[in-house]
Amino acid sequence: MRKIMSRAAVLTGIRQMEMRDIPIPEIGADDGLLKVEMVGVCGSDPGFYNGKTKVPFPLIMGHEIVGRIEEIGENKAKVSGLKKGDRVVVENRFGCGKCKACIEGNYAQCVDRMGYGVYFGCDNPPYLWGAYSEYLYLPPRAMIHKIDESVPLEAAVLTTSVLGNNVRWLGEIGGVKLGDTVLIAGCGQQGLAGTVVAREFGASKVIVMGTSRPFDEKRMILAKEFGATDLIYVDKEDPVARVKEITDGKLADVMMDVSGAPSNMEISVDLVRKMGTIVTPGLYGPHFAAMDFDKVVQKELKICGALAQSYHSNEIAVKLVESRKYPLEKMVTHWFELEEAEKAVLTTAHELPSDVNPIKCVIMPNGRVE
Repeated sequence: MRKIMSRAAVLTGIRQMEMRDIPIPEIGADDGLLKVEMVGVCGSDPGFYNGKTKVPFPLIMGHEIVGRIEEIGENKAKVSGLKKGDRVVVENRFGCGKCKACIEGNYAQCVDRMGYGVYFGCDNPPYLWGAYSEYLYLPPRAMIHKIDESVPLEAAVLTTSVLGNNVRWLGEIGGVKLGDTVLIAGCGQQGLAGTVVAREFGASKVIVMGTSRPFDEKRMILAKEFGATDLIYVDKEDPVARVKEITDGKLADVMMDVSGAPSNMEISVDLVRKMGTIVTPGLYGPHFAAMDFDKVVQKELKICGALAQSYHSNEIAVKLVESRKYPLEKMVTHWFELEEAEKAVLTTAHELPSDVNPIKCVIMPNGRVE
């Protein structure tokens, strides 16, 4: 008998979350339904929870998604090549398909900002617009990628919004190429994924900046395991002097700041060579990062904002995850049941005491999958 309700953790207001039963919509010829196996708690989720980022209430959060096709319409199955039971990863954005950005393939910039876990409340059909839920609605334009059964869920859940992000940020936007020196400020999940991507795109040196505090200890160890050639502990050494030392004064070809610390953007102009590139996917609000634009001009630096992944970057990310070349699952440090979703968000925000500093928290809406 078809299930008619999905259990979901619903954000009903700022710092207010509760469990609710949400109707499962009828699936037509062009859409589908996903049974969520695992959802990552993004670093942005605490901002939605705390009111830092305005979102509609009631909201089902969750946009880092892996699961199995539960239902799929005839037309969607034909177009996508997917069938019931397939394990897939789902992109966090899909767009309206009609605006100029969507027509050009830039659906992350859709005028209606159509995507999961942020923009649509769960009080109107088809309700299931977030993966902190047993089931997720798949609209006709859902961007879905099949992923091999051999991939651990903990690696699969990092495919789109973590690894796919970095393929686009460093490869498509940053233009990292064979022999480059890449500097990554920040050693969290995005910085670690960036380390992997930089090496895969041919960087000869990958320098990762973090701290020597217990908070970063495991992250910096993983950075080395993922291919970092050099580590800089910014609380113990001058990063500009160290980058000059590591590169024999040549500085970095490409720098990416995923630390969220305005201070790293402020010194970025001194870390990158003339005509080099600075990529910033980080959000700094409510603070602002000052920058010496005289140096930007004199060095002819390229400064690139970066928001999300693309379909192409996720196709590359799937292949990289499936290769099992890197133990990406080591990034996942905390697991939670659906009823513990609020605890997962608070743990990600470092609001709860923990014997292990989180790198990545995940939620298993339908329980552990063996």
